[in-house]
Amino acid sequence: MAPVLLRHPSSLRHDTGSHPERAARIVAIERELEARDWCGFEARESPPATVEQLQAVHPPSHVERIRALAATGGGAIDADTVVSAGSWEAALHAAGGAIAVVDALLGEDPARPRRAASLHRPPGHHCETAQPMGFCLFNNIAVAARHARDRHGLQRVLIVDWDVHHGNGTAEIFAGTDEVLFCSIHEHPLYPGTGLPSERGHGAGEGFTVNLPVPGGSGDETWTAMVEQVVLPIARSYAPQLILVSAGYDAHEQDPLATCRVSDEGFAAIAGSVDRLADELDVPLGLVLEGGYAVEALARSVAATLEVLAGPSAAAPVATGPRPPVVERAIASLAGRWPAVMPPV
Repeated sequence: MAPVLLRHPSSLRHDTGSHPERAARIVAIERELEARDWCGFEARESPPATVEQLQAVHPPSHVERIRALAATGGGAIDADTVVSAGSWEAALHAAGGAIAVVDALLGEDPARPRRAASLHRPPGHHCETAQPMGFCLFNNIAVAARHARDRHGLQRVLIVDWDVHHGNGTAEIFAGTDEVLFCSIHEHPLYPGTGLPSERGHGAGEGFTVNLPVPGGSGDETWTAMVEQVVLPIARSYAPQLILVSAGYDAHEQDPLATCRVSDEGFAAIAGSVDRLADELDVPLGLVLEGGYAVEALARSVAATLEVLAGPSAAAPVATGPRPPVVERAIASLAGRWPAVMPPV
């Protein structure tokens, strides 16, 4: 079955004005995908999330706050996070698209797809249990991961977050559980200021939050090495039943909100690594859009990612040089908890 792409026109009705997280992002992505025949994906309209699905992650007061603010015409939650009259509908479909990714991948139809993507706004990975922030109103990927557990009975979900900003909301929501392994590669120091390697979760979740900060200016070599040499060995040890990706593209060399230097080809390589992991583990893979604010670079990088996910798995990249120092440090800090990161002698 063809991979599935979830979208909805309500994403354009989340009106943020001249904000970097603006409707032009979706317009550019869909224009690029249409020019490439949707990269082999079957485009579908997403359903809205139900209030009950949102409340599996967020308390009723949080959900009602967003609904009521939109119903009265909108307003600013903080200096970065805006609600408009159309934001409630958009946010429901952004969460609903992520849920529909999970349902498509885990449904009972034997011809179900093995890859699916949700391309909506507003993004979600900064939204904490009870605090919208960082352009995010609900935590779409967290709602999807919780749905995978509650509706489909999964016990282990891997979330790979390659947005340039730390997914603090996702980390906070799942910090106390081993049902989600959260691996985040992000520039540090940078908004929101969290995501140090010492932040590893707590209680039953100790060690299942894996933060992999990289310095500003890091490019393809560092990002791809961090995925191949740190994320993949840990993921193999964890043996997830589903892989979800918080796919932000603001580590792109053209993005105005950070200083990393990842190229279109770099994002394709990162996607290829995670795609091969899914094939190796024989588990489905779903992607949920997060950031990316240089709209043309965003559109190209999303398309490059989807082309990788829709095509045959590529050969694993060949290491041609020494590990970047930041990758060496990550391996050293994680080896006690995740010995699989240690290279073979």
